[in-house]
Amino acid sequence: MNSRKERLYLFDTTLRDGVQTVGVDFSLEDKLLIADTLDSLGIDYIEGGYPGANPVDTAFFSSARVFKNATFTAFGMTKRAGRSISNDPGFQDILQAECEATCLVAKSWDYHVRVALGITNEENVVAIRESVKALVDAGREAMLDCEHFFDGYKANRDYALACAKAAYDEGARWVVLCDTNGGTLPSEIESIVCQVAEVVPGDRLGIHTHNDTENAVANTLAAIRAGARQVQGTLNGLGERCGNANLTSIIPTLMLKSEFADRFEIGVTPQQLRTLTHASRLLDEILNRAPDRHAPYVGESAFATKAGIHASAILKDPSTYEHIDPELVGNQRRVLVSDQGGRSNIAGELERLGIEVAKDDARLGRLLDEVKQREATGYAYEGADASFELLARRTLENVPRFFEVDSFRVMVERRHNAVGDLVTVSEATVKVHVNGSTMMSVGEGNGPVNALDTALRKDLGKYQAYIDDLKLVDYKVRILTGGTDAVTRVLVESRDGKGNRWFTVGVSPNIVDASFEALLDSINYKLIRDGAPAP
Repeated sequence: MNSRKERLYLFDTTLRDGVQTVGVDFSLEDKLLIADTLDSLGIDYIEGGYPGANPVDTAFFSSARVFKNATFTAFGMTKRAGRSISNDPGFQDILQAECEATCLVAKSWDYHVRVALGITNEENVVAIRESVKALVDAGREAMLDCEHFFDGYKANRDYALACAKAAYDEGARWVVLCDTNGGTLPSEIESIVCQVAEVVPGDRLGIHTHNDTENAVANTLAAIRAGARQVQGTLNGLGERCGNANLTSIIPTLMLKSEFADRFEIGVTPQQLRTLTHASRLLDEILNRAPDRHAPYVGESAFATKAGIHASAILKDPSTYEHIDPELVGNQRRVLVSDQGGRSNIAGELERLGIEVAKDDARLGRLLDEVKQREATGYAYEGADASFELLARRTLENVPRFFEVDSFRVMVERRHNAVGDLVTVSEATVKVHVNGSTMMSVGEGNGPVNALDTALRKDLGKYQAYIDDLKLVDYKVRILTGGTDAVTRVLVESRDGKGNRWFTVGVSPNIVDASFEALLDSINYKLIRDGAPAP
């Protein structure tokens, strides 16, 4: 540790507060994988959930978790007013949990004490004192989340401070100030934290913000400026309503921006920082959702350049249009290919793909013309990297034709099944030539595209083993022109068993035909990337 720098501590609540995200529900296995990922990243505290609240959290805390870097932390509520510590089953669950630290939540807004809890202000303070003391007496590192602190501070400054000081006086390691409703702005956060630090020392203060005004990260940084030294948040900004402060953005900001990097240090090393993009995308993989392409630092488009003049400058010196080196966070530079770009874009993308072409090669100009012509008809290669690579290789190299599609047919039938339920069934037939043989495959699906995908990948002869792990994971349709002759663009996202993802595009007045084109590109890309032999 650098003695000249102050230590900031990272507290991750993905496994607790993040679960309050609509549509997010972690299994025990999910929690174990995420916790190990956070530990490997260098997080100081991992809040695993609420023991006793549900079977998964209870099982998660049934045995001690041994981490290399993190302190395993449970979440819970202070004891109920009018009950002793020993006579409160919920608090006993917390005390029995196998963990090193516990973060309790308590009301610090007198309005909530009166309306939500229905107790007196003093009863709430007594519950805070006795609960924190019980944890300290049990040898547990104690923390208190002061819920609705900033709203409470603005409504009744003295009472909010009394709640915070009660926890501090009883030995709480951290007193965490929570912007629970997410409505406080950075200037307010900085001012209030400065004032609180006069009562509770900054090296005992934490900050917990929500993103309801799109200011959770800014509010967190403001709190650090004002003296807070523990930072709470979640991976990818998961959380209730609009989410929590995004640690995926906060961590690199603290490490790479001089305002913070010159003053503070965190538990994440530069080597661990290079795993940040992987950790972010792993979480999305667990959630079975597409990563946010525009996420700061870790998004696929975070270091993407589209305009030709920008691409030209980047190829000369990346710092012209990049605020950091993308490799520092495990991301990569992308020079996009589109009708807005030029030869520099093409050259940059080909270099990234490992395709060597001289800058004066005439084929480069032909490829650029082809891209612009196709994009004028509806193609969008900036979002379909695999389709662009196929187009580039077919223009610049001798790419094998692994198979030829002679024809396909799709039927959609709406009927009653054997038990009388009304169902819609799609059936597709595909005729394919592979290595001198003709194959005809039939597939059923829950729609025409699914049926086509099933039929096409049912039997590709000697190439079947290369595509057995191929899965269609996302499918997007956009109507580009109006009227009955509308042009349709289909974007398909595919994944294989190694976790690789890629995007392909198809364009046609017929949505099924556009989909089939994108599917064909996806399969051909997989065969080329995995080194399938020529026919």
